[in-house]
This record gives sequence, structure tokens and C-alpha cells, in this order.
Amino acid sequence: MQTLTRAAVLGIICFTLTTSVSVYAQTFPTKPVELVVPYPAGGGTDVLARAFSVAAAKHLPQPLIVVNKPGAAGAIGWAEVLNGKDPGYKIAVLATDLMAQPNMGYTKITYQDFTPIARLNYDPAAITVRADSPWKTVEEFLAEAKKGEFRIGNGGNGSTWHLAAAAVEEKTGAKFNHIPFAGANPAALSLLGGHIEAITVSAAEVSNYVSADKLRVLAVMSDSRIKGFEDVPTLKERGLDIQVGTWRGLGVPKGTPKETVDVLRAATAKTMQEPSIRETLDKQNMGYAYADGDEFGAVMARDNAFFANLIQKLDLKGK
Repeated sequence: MQTLTRAAVLGIICFTLTTSVSVYAQTFPTKPVELVVPYPAGGGTDVLARAFSVAAAKHLPQPLIVVNKPGAAGAIGWAEVLNGKDPGYKIAVLATDLMAQPNMGYTKITYQDFTPIARLNYDPAAITVRADSPWKTVEEFLAEAKKGEFRIGNGGNGSTWHLAAAAVEEKTGAKFNHIPFAGANPAALSLLGGHIEAITVSAAEVSNYVSADKLRVLAVMSDSRIKGFEDVPTLKERGLDIQVGTWRGLGVPKGTPKETVDVLRAATAKTMQEPSIRETLDKQNMGYAYADGDEFGAVMARDNAFFANLIQKLDLKGK
């Protein structure tokens, strides 16, 4: 009997592994996949998720179906994905709230419960008021806010937008009455109705209302001015070094088979190159910030440490 050389054996092993992955890639997914958005319809996260699901049709053999599961600043939707019985068939839209919520003591779900697929975008927080409000500049707004408790809408206690407002309080001495909402869009609607004085969601999430001259963005919490809002100053320009924002990305439960993760990562990388994605982001004034799985994982670890420090510094845990 002829003895196979070491090179031949290695060749057979490589062929077998390649064939196995190829076959798996052709069989997953075999049914529609849910893309779980942990926020209400209409907000920036939802808009991005729906654009992604349409563009992904070219790169996955089964459709991505967007399912909104809002509540608890994202925790309800993330629990829905983690409790799924069929790994890979429920994908979570992750956001920076996942870094804040556990550090606030509101949930035991952490970023470490997920395997990162990719980060899709990043947007800084902004201070937004009604277009007919008496405050034309952020200085005027903050000066008035120091006199009493302004009602500030955000995405719920412990959300990124809540912490953005809390950081402004800590830096300026302003006094805010934090009003929680299920997401950015409900908060914006309440502002439009005159029920609150301002909101601290991203500029992207109010861009349509700004374009319609219904809302006014006074400042953004970023290192530099952002696309679509070039006339809006940063807080840093005004002497307040406050940089808080949110990203959106995709993740699946930890323990999802590597083959499944590889298929989803490859499809996501291709989907994010589709012109329709860039068009949606530009139309919504949302920042493109793709990062692959490993890089996205590093971003989550870094941001988790940032929010843990901020929450401890402001003594917000459990409040």
C-alpha cells in the first residue's frame, strides 16, 4: 500500500476544510433571518437597519427581515436575540447603549454576550431645540438651563443620550429633568409638541425635522463639525470638551458557530459597499464608520471602559 507524503496529507486536509466551509456557506441561511432592531421604527437605527436589509439581498440567499423590539434602552431587543433557539437566525443591531446599560446596573446583558459581526456607523450626540425656541445659540440655552430644570428628552435612563445630557450637566452646572423615551423619534415628536425643552439624540436622527425648519441643532458633541451640519458648532469649540456619541453594529450570540459568523461577516462587508447604503447614510446625515469583527470588538471594549468611568464619576449607577 502506497504511503502518502506529508504534503499530500496536508493537501487533502485543506481540500476537506475548504469544501466543508464552501458547502456550509451554500446552506446557511436556509430560511429568512431576523434583524432585530431594539428601538422603535423611524429612528436612525431603524432607518439604517432597513437600508441594510434591502442591500443585503444581493449577498445572502435568504432575506433579512427587520423586527422592532423597543424598550429598556435596547435591552429587550438584545434579550430577544440572546434567547433565540437557532444561532445565526436572529441578528442584533447593537448600539452604544449596550455599553451604558450594564454599567448603570439596569441589565446583566453586556457586549461580551455577543460575537461582533461589524460596526456600521457612528454619530455624535447633539443638543436640539424647537426652531421657534428663544435660544439661538448653545450659550443662551445653557445659561437659561442653569436657572431651572429644563426637560431633556433622551432614549431612556442609562442610554447614551441620557449620559450625553448628564455629561453636559456635570461640565456646565445646568440642571436637567431627564425625560425617558423608547427611542430618538418619540423624543423628537415630544419636542415638536412642546412637551420638553430639548433633546440630546444624534443630529442624524433629527435631520429631517431640521430640514423642515421645525427643529434647530445648537451644538454637537464631537471632536469636529459633522457632515450635513457644517454650520453647527461643537461643544469643544465652545470650551466644553464633551464627546459622546453612538455607533450601530451587528452581533450574534456568543457561541454562534464560526461558520455562521464567517458567512455573516462576509455578507456584511459586501453589503456595506453597496451604493444604496452610502446614499441612505448621506441622506440621513449619518456617519459611515465600517469596522470588521475584530476591530468592532476592540471598539466595544474601549467604549465599555469609557462609560463605566463616566457613570462612576457622575455617580449615576442605579439612578
